[in-house]
Amino acid sequence: MEQSSTFLDPTIFLLFGFMILIYFLMIRPENKRKKTHQEMLASLELGEEVVTAGGVLGKVTKISDQFIELSVSEGTNIKIQKTSISTILPKGTLSSI
Repeated sequence: MEQSSTFLDPTIFLLFGFMILIYFLMIRPENKRKKTHQEMLASLELGEEVVTAGGVLGKVTKISDQFIELSVSEGTNIKIQKTSISTILPKGTLSSI
């Protein structure tokens, strides 16, 4: 006797259940983090103090589409990619360090 597969096969429900679980546990939170990071980069202004992904602290002195110029100490400026900014610090943090 052969068992015929029907549309309401339990393995299909299991497959859809795993797909929904992966969406809510992995894809959706990552999209939220990406959206908040993009909003943070869009709100970046001159004079703000930031931390890069590499741990460099600096003050924003110039902003372009892809790159940002940071003043890391007096007379020392570096250019970094805008996407490598990880955190915007509260005003006055650099002077307190």
